[in-house]
Amino acid sequence: MTFPSLGLLPALVDALARTERTEPTPIQAQAIPAVLAGRDLLAQAPTGSGKTLAYALPLLQQALRGSSNPQHQRDPAALVLVPTRELAQQVGEVLRALVRALPPHASAWRSDGPPPPRLRVAVLQGGVSINPQLMALRGGADIVVATPGRVLDVVAHNGLHLDRLKTLVLDEADRLLALGFADELDRVLGLLPAQRQNLLFSATYGQGTGGAGTALQAVAERLLQDPVQVRDESAGSQPPAAIQQRAIVVDTTRRTPLLRHLLAELGQPRTLVFVATRHATEMVTAKLARAGVKAAALHGELSQGTRWRVLDGLGRGEFHVLVATDVAARGLDIPDLALVVNHDLPRSADDHVHRIGRTGRAGASGLAISLVPPGAEAHFRLIEKRQGQRVPREVLPGFEPTEVPAPQDPTGGVKGKRKSKKDRLREQAAARPA
Repeated sequence: MTFPSLGLLPALVDALARTERTEPTPIQAQAIPAVLAGRDLLAQAPTGSGKTLAYALPLLQQALRGSSNPQHQRDPAALVLVPTRELAQQVGEVLRALVRALPPHASAWRSDGPPPPRLRVAVLQGGVSINPQLMALRGGADIVVATPGRVLDVVAHNGLHLDRLKTLVLDEADRLLALGFADELDRVLGLLPAQRQNLLFSATYGQGTGGAGTALQAVAERLLQDPVQVRDESAGSQPPAAIQQRAIVVDTTRRTPLLRHLLAELGQPRTLVFVATRHATEMVTAKLARAGVKAAALHGELSQGTRWRVLDGLGRGEFHVLVATDVAARGLDIPDLALVVNHDLPRSADDHVHRIGRTGRAGASGLAISLVPPGAEAHFRLIEKRQGQRVPREVLPGFEPTEVPAPQDPTGGVKGKRKSKKDRLREQAAARPA
């Protein structure tokens, strides 16, 4: 399978070659022809599968064809909604990189006229001043990538008109709903024309029976008309095969010293360490710094400018360890990330897959290490069961566990399987004497 065989314009194929992309991934091969044909799409594709290009290329092709119309308006033809600011920036950069790589010479487009005008991509996200984004939109935009709340803010400032929209993309739709964007999403949908193409990308569609999973199915049924359904075979709770996993049993109080030991043993690779809370990011980062390890913290309470500076510092080598909450589990593509460490175990198997999927990307190999306290053994077993992979336990010399495991919740505490408060109250009521 090649990009030209998918129906893409030669100029886009040329741009792909300039960015060293020559063969489509499975999700791209399935999705691109369907989107170009104008069909609605329901795609299950995890991060790292190439899903951004799966919709970015058709959106660019549609925008290029629309821009050849003399009556072309610079109201956006496509809107991509994403759950996080970082993902908005990354998707926007993918689109802009392809626009920059488009051939400038007229002969690459047509023999009887100039090339179409340069496409404009706008990125809108909260956490920063709205004024520069409003200024950037004064000349219009062909494609807008945004978080839902900032779309509403910009529309309220009369900076964006969506009545000409032709295509809506929900990227990581499951995450949009899990993070509580449902109300904002409904308000954005109310601003769009009824006749449009809808593309829904999700990592976990159909894998849950409640919460965001049920809400996602309802959104899909409401938005999509006779959709083409495509699925990357690596989607779901299966980690990429290129990632080697290790599980080291260690006492809770010894996890950070063990982390320092592992970093030294592995030669201080570029590392992403996941912890459960904002406080833990700062505490672990401080302990690493006292031991001479260059590290930085990343969590959702940092300003957007600080988050960008932290990510830029990691990319430029100012430090080599990033300690983060699950704000970094999706939507971040960190180049040359060799190691992911679960300092605190994730709450669910899906979160585990997204965390360790930050490494082993684009065909590279990666290493993921989970630090498993004795009291969390049942929890980690459920993660293993749902990812369909057993990870042998290790005990390292000098870090032998001494903790006595507490009685275990039979669910392991994994999100989605614990009894609800109502269920527990019903059981208690049933057990009382009549």
